[in-house]
Amino acid sequence: MERPTDHSTTLDDDTRYLAVTSRDARFDGVFYLGVTTTGIYCRPSCPAVTPKRANVGFYPSAAAAQRAGFRACRRCRPDAAPGSPEWNVRADLVGRAMRLIGDGVVDREGVTGLATRLGYSSRQVHRQLTEELGAGPVALARAQRAHTARVLLQTTDLPVTEIAFAAGFASVRQFNDTVRAVYARTPSELRARPAQRHGTGAGPAGVPLRLAHRGPYAAREVFDFLQRRAITGIEEVLATPASRIYRRTLRLPYGTGIAEIHEPAPAGARRHGDWLDCRLHLTDPRDTAAAVHRVRRLFDLDADPFAVAERLGADPRLRPLVEARPGLRSPGTADGDELAVRAVLGQQISVPAAARLAGTLVAAYGKPLAAPDGGLTHLFPDAATLASADLAELGMPDTRRRTLRTLATALADGTVRLDAGVDRDDTERALLGLPGIGPWTAGYIRMRALGDPDVFLPGDAGVRHGLAALDATAGDADAWRPWRSYALHHLWNAPKDS
Repeated sequence: MERPTDHSTTLDDDTRYLAVTSRDARFDGVFYLGVTTTGIYCRPSCPAVTPKRANVGFYPSAAAAQRAGFRACRRCRPDAAPGSPEWNVRADLVGRAMRLIGDGVVDREGVTGLATRLGYSSRQVHRQLTEELGAGPVALARAQRAHTARVLLQTTDLPVTEIAFAAGFASVRQFNDTVRAVYARTPSELRARPAQRHGTGAGPAGVPLRLAHRGPYAAREVFDFLQRRAITGIEEVLATPASRIYRRTLRLPYGTGIAEIHEPAPAGARRHGDWLDCRLHLTDPRDTAAAVHRVRRLFDLDADPFAVAERLGADPRLRPLVEARPGLRSPGTADGDELAVRAVLGQQISVPAAARLAGTLVAAYGKPLAAPDGGLTHLFPDAATLASADLAELGMPDTRRRTLRTLATALADGTVRLDAGVDRDDTERALLGLPGIGPWTAGYIRMRALGDPDVFLPGDAGVRHGLAALDATAGDADAWRPWRSYALHHLWNAPKDS
């Protein structure tokens, strides 16, 4: 079965049912099916016996299925499916809203806060989300809270009352009612057996997670990309007998955290519908959902590698690179402000030199952790600190130091915002309006900090080299829309193939 390359809203029900009968994991997170005879909703790849067509209804979100009265399947755990790749591509109100909801904005700021960030009224936001996803922002956030609650119940020994508030619920009663509605079990019944749990979520064991992705995942290339850019003090990559572990510090809404992501062993790096093992160490378990969302953005786990490969592989010059690295991702960031500062530090110097410069910045201005954890000692400096910093330790030209302080000031006062819900075009224009920020820097920030899958950097030296190796020009990149960010990563890897 060929999958359409445009939005999931173009799928008809017959195509959806065909995906269900073939248990096609490519559609996990794109839509959900509710089975009227059982009252259960599933992901398309559920291994259970395929229900009859007459007994199946389709829903664009888990929240819509829950709103219709269906409870989550215990076999395929549809609430843990990869997120829809639409939210990476779309820059409209709904796409921006979904990225913010994923980061927990509704839980922290309410629907009014979500609408304010988007520049619309609460009524407009509710109407558009309901029209497209079958559920408003409250229901969408509720579905996410239920998933967070299940994870904490089944992987930690936190008291049930603490889990209720850590997951974002306003009351224990609301928590109990939601868990029973979504999982058809009480929180106590949902808990795993003690031997299956792994700690408190705040202690040494942390919160173990499996972060799902769809299709092949080029883990080696992603870990290589992050390792080359790792900044001493906030990031480290540890070698293990089987693979590597990427670790980094996180500044989160309620506290701080450390994320550990394990590179799959080579034999499993190309599996379909699989996951990355992750462990979160959080000072406040209320940050679970936000930390997961940021790690997913960093590792580009909600991408659709099939749609990317179909478009890029249509160019015969690019096809060998696409076939050589199936599932190549475009890594994002765990912190937009941090990424922007790193982009300025990296102007006109090599990647290793930029990483060393960023390490000097962290040592001078980063906030020390309460207790070092291996090589992790600091949080990246916040924008307000850098806006007033002398930066003499960096040994950079005065013009670049001024650029860095100007950028930090714009981030600190809100002139430039790099959160998950901003308008990408507006943000790029704001960046280009700052002295010292040119097209490469603004584009790189747009690609990684804002998760734009369709950025091309024709002035980048590695891109020029890659294009030359393919006997292609920057003009050829128009045929690679809307996945030019992925084409960039293939071009950056092109010298290894020449």
